[in-house]
Parts: sequence; C-alpha cells; structure tokens
Amino acid sequence: MDLNNATYQSLPAVVQRPIYDRSALSTGIVHVGVGHFHRAHHALYLDDLFQQGKAQEWAVSGLGVISAHEETRDALVPQDCLYTLTEKTADGRWDSRVVGSITEYHHSPDDPALSVKRLADARTRIVSLTITEGGYDVDDATGEFLGNSALVRGDLETDGAPSSVFGLVLEAMRSRRDEGVGGITIMSCDNVQGNGHVAESAFLGFARLKDPEVAKWMEGNVTFPNSMVDRVTPRTVDADRDYLQDKFGLADRWPVTSEPFRQWVLEDKFVAGRPEYEDAGVEVVSDVVPYELMKLRLANGTHQALCYFGTLLGHEYVHEAIADPDIHAMLLNYVDLEAVPTLTGIPGMDFGAYGRTVIERFGNPQIRDSLARICEDTSDRIPKFLLPGTFHQLKSGGSVEVAATVVASWARYAEGTDDDGRALDVRDPLREDLMGRASRQRDEPLAFLENRAVFQDLADLPAFTVPYLCALETFRTGGSRAVLKQLV
Repeated sequence: MDLNNATYQSLPAVVQRPIYDRSALSTGIVHVGVGHFHRAHHALYLDDLFQQGKAQEWAVSGLGVISAHEETRDALVPQDCLYTLTEKTADGRWDSRVVGSITEYHHSPDDPALSVKRLADARTRIVSLTITEGGYDVDDATGEFLGNSALVRGDLETDGAPSSVFGLVLEAMRSRRDEGVGGITIMSCDNVQGNGHVAESAFLGFARLKDPEVAKWMEGNVTFPNSMVDRVTPRTVDADRDYLQDKFGLADRWPVTSEPFRQWVLEDKFVAGRPEYEDAGVEVVSDVVPYELMKLRLANGTHQALCYFGTLLGHEYVHEAIADPDIHAMLLNYVDLEAVPTLTGIPGMDFGAYGRTVIERFGNPQIRDSLARICEDTSDRIPKFLLPGTFHQLKSGGSVEVAATVVASWARYAEGTDDDGRALDVRDPLREDLMGRASRQRDEPLAFLENRAVFQDLADLPAFTVPYLCALETFRTGGSRAVLKQLV
C-alpha cells in the first residue's frame, strides 16, 4: 500500500494517523530544508497541535533550494507530503505514526517565481529553517555575512531569478513591502548558538548587499527568534522502509526515525503571530541563551567528543562508542569538568543529571546513528559546539584537557586512517586543507591547530597546546585506547 491521502486511514489502529481534516488546513509556515530533523521535530509539534484541533492555519509548505532537494520532492510529493515517523526506544519498542502537517512541497529550481509567491503570500507568517550549520554563510568569529557560496554569489552578481534562500526571501520581502502585506518571522531551527542572531546576520547581510532599501524595511518588519532544538534523528536507511513494508504493508519512500526524546525551547519573538507551540510541549521563553548553551555543550559537544575516538577505534555507531567504557568515562569527565562549569544556571535544572541523560540517550542501540554522520562537517561543528566552552574555560583558568584531547582526536582522524590502518572517508568543507595539515603534524606538531580560521589563537595558548601535544604524541606511540586511558 503506497502512503498517500487515499490510503493512510486504512493502516492498522496501532499506527497513529491524522484525525484532523488535512484538506481544511491552510498554509502559514514555509519551511526551507525539509530533512530528517524537521520532519521529526517542528513538523511533529505542529501535527500534535492539529490533532488537538488547534493551529489549523499553520500548516507547512516545504521548500527545497538546492539541487539535492530533488530527492525530497520525488519522495514527498507522490505521497501528498505524508510520511511515517517511528520512535525507537532503548528497550526495543518501535512506535510508528503518520504525520500530516506538511501539505505541499516546492522545489525552487523548478519554478523560483512560485517559491517567491508562496513566501510573499499574506497567509505565510513564519519562514522556518533547517539549512545546516554552514548554510548561513556567517563568519563564526565576527558574525559577518560572508556570501561565499556559489548560489549566494550568483544572486548577488546577477538580477535573474533568485537561487539561494536569501535571494528568494529578499524577493518575497520586496513584494510584501510593495503590497503592504506586512512582516514575517524567520525562525531558525538549526543547531547553532544564537541561531536567531545568526539568521538575522545572514538575511539582513545579504539584503544590505543586494537591496539596502528592502533591508531597511526588513529591519523593522522581520523578527528572528532564537531557539534551542534537540532530538537524535538518524538518516533513513532501507531497513526503515523494510520495517514498514513488513510490519504494516506500507510503502513509504522516505520515512523518518528518531529517539523518543525531543526538546524545543523557543524565544517568544514573532511579529505576525505563531501557533500555540506551548500546547504541544514547546518551552516558550523570553531568553533562550541558558538553554542553548546547555544543549550545545552537553549534547552537541558530547557528540563531537565521542565521534573521532569511536571511529578510530573501529566502532560504527554512536551507541557502540557510548558502550565503550573508556569513551564513556571520558564523556563523564567532559560533562562534569569542562562543560557544566561554563553554563548559566536554569531554575530547577541539574546540569550534571542532564548530561548523563544525554549520554544515556545517545546509547540507545535502536537508533543506530552512525559515527560517520557525526564526524561530517567538523570544521563547521567544532567551532560552534566545543570551542566556545573551551575558550570560556581558558579565560577562567578551568580544565581544557578533554577538549584539547578531542581536538587532537580530530587531528588524528584527519590523517585518514583508523587505528587498524583502515581508510576513513573524511567529509568536510575544508577537507584538503585539514588533511594536508594532518599529514604534516609528525614533523610540525601544531600544523593542524594553526588553521586560525577554525581554531583562532589556540595554537598560541600553552594551557591548550600542552595537553593537545601530549595527546597527539600518545596517538602516535600507543593509539587511541592509550590516549583515553591516559586521559581518565
């Protein structure tokens, strides 16, 4: 049975499905980047609201911008944008539901004018984003919009149909201004500290370069709330499709799986209204910063701390690395000694307990989240997830031994082989530079760390370089296991 509007009600009762009338929904949100995380997170919160009979005017229109999003179009459109989400608990229980909050999907390269029209529509009051950490094209150190990507450069240099998300939004904002439609909220749901501020820098930075008058209008009519989002959502594999086919006779081109845990803390800063997110469990607050620091350093930081060691030791999945006693002990040291001391207090929150919950979640063997996924795009992730806490510790005189060792594990990983000599597929925007530096570090021990675009001045700080060089030497003489035992 193919999944679509005509068939989903025929599924067994054990599969939760929309009880609301999808045809009665109207679009209030355009989401850019309809990937695994959005479908397991924001879209699910909206589906929960629709199930309660609320927020019926806030359905999602999905928007793909890059050529790779053709796959999203080809998977979702034939299914009327329905998909199956399966939550996998550590005890082996799998709970599946059909999610119906996305009602349409457009691939912008097919018809840029249609995408601009949807963004400019008076009914659209929120543009939400999961475009990855690197998609904003903002300098991590200065917060300045760079405009380096090919799509962005094309939009800045020509007056043709826009190709980038920034160009599409700018064109829509010009239309909203000229038609008197009013402002909009641009809501980042990416794992970036201060993601609202980053989005503001990106969209206003682009607009100021392309059309300063529209940029000035946007400054007074567009809001950019910060948010903290959290849920482990691995990539879909054939086994996920096979499970639905074998268990329910259901053919879903692009199901999604996740852990049971989910969290969303959202700044209440919406210029044109919003759904009743709090009724679906979202924590709507005035200040997201303490929450995002907690998540970025205890969850995202923990991911980065474990992935290179896990890979070097021959593990394939995150839960396997968590089960490794030496990695587990290292993570507890990271949480207690180097992450928790950098956090701002939240009433009623025990950071140490939260960190242990994170480790327990990551140890869920049902999720089978690959270490390769966590190791990707490290040059975007380490500067956002690990280094801010490290600089805080250096400034306050706190411990940075674990962080220095984690960076050393990245440097060792960038050499391109694991401890047994197996080749590693290093995927990173700076791959050539980083692997080149890693290849020289036997003779130039600080070569990797001297990429100042990534590490700023860490190579000049003995409090960091001493444990870093110690770990790097032990990697050479004893391997990853020896480094971990030395550390803990």
